[in-house]
Amino acid sequence: MKDTFEIFVSVAPGLEDVLCAEVAEAGFPSPQSVQGGVSFEGNWVDVYRANLELRGAARVLARIGEFRVMHLAQLDKRARKFPWGDVLRSDVPLKVDVTCRKSKIYHDKAARQRIETALKEDFGATIAEDAPVVLKVRIEDDLCSISVDTSGESLHKRGHKEAVGKAPMRENLAALFLRECGYTGSEPVVDPMCGSGTFVIEAAEIAMGLQPGRSREFAFQHFVNYDDAAFQKLKKAGGSTELRFFGSDRDAGAVRMSTQNAERAGVSGVAAFKNHAVSDLQRPEGAEGLVIVNPPYGARIGQRKLLYAVYGALGKTLIERFSGWRVGIITSDAALAHATGLPFMSEPISVSHGGLRVQLFRTEAL
Repeated sequence: MKDTFEIFVSVAPGLEDVLCAEVAEAGFPSPQSVQGGVSFEGNWVDVYRANLELRGAARVLARIGEFRVMHLAQLDKRARKFPWGDVLRSDVPLKVDVTCRKSKIYHDKAARQRIETALKEDFGATIAEDAPVVLKVRIEDDLCSISVDTSGESLHKRGHKEAVGKAPMRENLAALFLRECGYTGSEPVVDPMCGSGTFVIEAAEIAMGLQPGRSREFAFQHFVNYDDAAFQKLKKAGGSTELRFFGSDRDAGAVRMSTQNAERAGVSGVAAFKNHAVSDLQRPEGAEGLVIVNPPYGARIGQRKLLYAVYGALGKTLIERFSGWRVGIITSDAALAHATGLPFMSEPISVSHGGLRVQLFRTEAL
């Protein structure tokens, strides 16, 4: 395998450009925003760092090879000759995912069967649905591209959150929404419907310089070429911050959950959670910052008609008490967002989240 290769970082559709800005800011070479993610050329240390440091990433895939293929017999032959052992270990079980598009080989299952057979018979691999390493094979325009998922579990699983609410905001999406609201870690953040505390915890981690992947394992640790010394060298201890972060929720269970999650994440010293309704929300002392909230949408939780009153109360509280603060609201329903009466900037950002199309509505400083 070459010293550098294509690295693809996936994200929810609609957030590619936001993630691309994060990838560029993190110093990865010449990132390109493409459908479903961001692509750049890099090496294995870049793969380790992308998994460890990119807050907005869902997965990091490494392209380990490609070849032209016109029919199944040719796929079989080339899969048997492929240098799997450059990256994979034969003693670590594998899962194979195949997609075919605009190619003479059009049958995903038949193509997957050939590759799995080659891996078993010529490489000695075990194939398993729950394998720790997943191969992603894409046959498009008769070009077979082979990538390996270097992340394992989706990167929104930071490794320190046990408790989640009914409709949790994924950590990587929360990080990108914070970025889109102009948050850089230098101002306080308030979430008046905090659920399991995701926005507050992410904001506190950013301010403290904590790496999002610090508490978890990755699939690349099962590769034959894994360099533990190089990986450990990338790990950094976080700093401290004078800022404070505040979450509240009318559900006492959510407040307990958020408090426990913040403790596990190591941010409980700067994040506080209270149990009260939106209308009882008070502006924290000190500098202005960002209010970010992911209220119920009515699509899954709560009745839509009742939600108009909730959104109205939220808007009224923010307009009366949070002068000078910016606001970000994530919802699937534009009418509910506008029920707040907040002066939103013209274009909301639209994202696919768990099968729903959600939008981020933002204001300038109130």
